[in-house]
Amino acid sequence: MKCVCLLTVLLCLAVDHAMAGRYSREANEDKPSSDGTNKAIEFRIAKLNQVWEKSLRMQLSPVRLSELHSDLKIQEKDELQWKKIKAEGLDENGEKEAQLRRNFNVILTKYGMDGKRDTRPLESNSLKDHDHEIKDGDTFDDPRLDKLWNKAKSSGKFSSEELLSLKREFQHHRDKINEYNIVMDTVSRTEEIHKNVITPLEGEGKEHVLHQKHSDLKLKMRDLNQGFERLRKLSHEGFTEDSEFREPRVIELWEAARRANLTDDELESLKEELRHFETKVEKHSHYQEQLELSHQKLLHVEALGDQDHIKRNQDKYNTLSEKAREMGYKMKKHMQDLHNKISSQGLKHNEL
Repeated sequence: MKCVCLLTVLLCLAVDHAMAGRYSREANEDKPSSDGTNKAIEFRIAKLNQVWEKSLRMQLSPVRLSELHSDLKIQEKDELQWKKIKAEGLDENGEKEAQLRRNFNVILTKYGMDGKRDTRPLESNSLKDHDHEIKDGDTFDDPRLDKLWNKAKSSGKFSSEELLSLKREFQHHRDKINEYNIVMDTVSRTEEIHKNVITPLEGEGKEHVLHQKHSDLKLKMRDLNQGFERLRKLSHEGFTEDSEFREPRVIELWEAARRANLTDDELESLKEELRHFETKVEKHSHYQEQLELSHQKLLHVEALGDQDHIKRNQDKYNTLSEKAREMGYKMKKHMQDLHNKISSQGLKHNEL
């Protein structure tokens, strides 16, 4: 019996040491590589570095890598912030920790690193056509979206430029559907785990966390329904001349703000901020397009074998890649802040 108890204590100590080590300075310092040089550490949290290194081995497309880097930076910021909150004795019911774990699982699933077979279409390094032309075979992996898009495309109500804008909105809505499905799958798996380990003492706290997860899913579903209704209206009526914004993510934020019971002054102030944000989104899209073009050129030059030419193109590609990552993080951080601002202001007004 004493041996069993001793073994249990040793196992607990080993787990605690491993968890502490994940965030220790040693775990996150530059490590010497096989050639004896120090390997640069992208993130201050070891598990995020592991994800990043795996993504490099998977050879994701440049734009996909840039998006992942931004998502991991946001995750890193949130996790470091949570560590401070936990140290102050807050997050007693573990709600914030559960949210962080769910966000991390969403990232893994989104980029095909969750160990499950990825059934989504494979990424290719070829240039995307959606910013340049409209193809007859466009599909959005959703029958309702495909039907609506084909009707809009053949209606004759849209110019080529308007069709491109409309297509971006359809693609954004498709991405939101994919994200919702990932979150729903992640929540379901988390619930199964909790059912197996829950104890009577934990019951009340876990119930609160699960209730919050289902509330989040309901809000996402409501947003999806409202987004589809907007697409349906746009497809039938076309764009109006007084449309405030062009970018789908900005339009989505503006629609949420208009539903949030804000005053006219607050809406006007937010509209100005959203205009600045839209400029940031457009600039980021431009850099992503340039990054993809640079990658195509680099592949072509590498095939020719001119080392000087390769180095020049590699340097340009590295610069664009760094710029796209930096702008991607700033854009996603700004979007997160705007979401929080709109939600908190709407809540504040509803409580009055």
